[in-house]
Amino acid sequence: MTRLVLFAGTTETARIDGISAAGADPEAMAHTPSADAEILTYGAPVRSPVVPVSPTGCPTPAVMTRAVREELGFEVTVVDGGLAEPTAAPTTTVGARPGGDIRDADPVPTAPGAYEAARQFGRAIPADAVVLAETVPGGTTTALGVLAALGEREVVSSSLPENPLARKREVVSEGLASSGVSRGGAEGDPKRAVRRMGDPVLATAAGFARGALASGTAVTFGGGAQMLAVVALLRHAGVERRLPVATTSFVADATPGFDDLAGDLAVDVTVSDPGFEGVDHPAMAAYARGEAKEGVGMGGALALAQRAGLSMATVRERIRAVYGRLVEGGEEE
Repeated sequence: MTRLVLFAGTTETARIDGISAAGADPEAMAHTPSADAEILTYGAPVRSPVVPVSPTGCPTPAVMTRAVREELGFEVTVVDGGLAEPTAAPTTTVGARPGGDIRDADPVPTAPGAYEAARQFGRAIPADAVVLAETVPGGTTTALGVLAALGEREVVSSSLPENPLARKREVVSEGLASSGVSRGGAEGDPKRAVRRMGDPVLATAAGFARGALASGTAVTFGGGAQMLAVVALLRHAGVERRLPVATTSFVADATPGFDDLAGDLAVDVTVSDPGFEGVDHPAMAAYARGEAKEGVGMGGALALAQRAGLSMATVRERIRAVYGRLVEGGEEE
């Protein structure tokens, strides 16, 4: 059976104004990854005080991934990739700590050690196949920073309907200047790239993936531009085989250069469209408007649903049930 491995962590980069919609306010945002892990594990927040929603009320993509899990029953492992707030979800610790602001000189000092510990965990995990997922507010900006440091095509999506790309590029340029890394200056040195311009989730996901691939485990990267950044880190670590990325139509259709970067990185992309367009439901309508788009393995979970022959209509009905329990306080029928 396929196991979904969720890397959950935080970065101070998320506190930069206008960067992320992964939380109704900066204080609530710190709880988002912890709550996502609980929703995916238990179906609802247990210790976390909030259900993560955007400032407009768009719910976390954990709702979508949980809905698919309730239909398919796949196993979940949560890796603590630098959580700032505690979670009630069982987690595996690899020594990651919350990331700093990428405009600082050394925002992720624990990255090299966490990468290596996660690599060992990836080698040992007893699974034939894994889908990697992430939850880290501000993670699209740190992914952009890593791609810039590696000298790759600078492609990034956003949890906001209008991608604040100019602001993200400004932040990345400030980070490169502070860290002393030029664009492409960390080519062939992925640990330096993720330490100076990334976040702890990118470090742990890349380390885990490298270990899992080395042991013969089939790895699918469930996500968008952040997972392409993980693949880029692997390429610069010498991993050459073609790799699969499973994402949503919301990312693939609204991220200029996504296909080009995927081609550069020799990635096979699976795009899933859950059919939210025109659906009269607050969560699905928000995604159709361009909010959130991806995260918490949503694209990977939808790909698993398609592979299992589960219809998107069934997925949408389960989403209604999960959303009703979490946001509206209703009971699942």
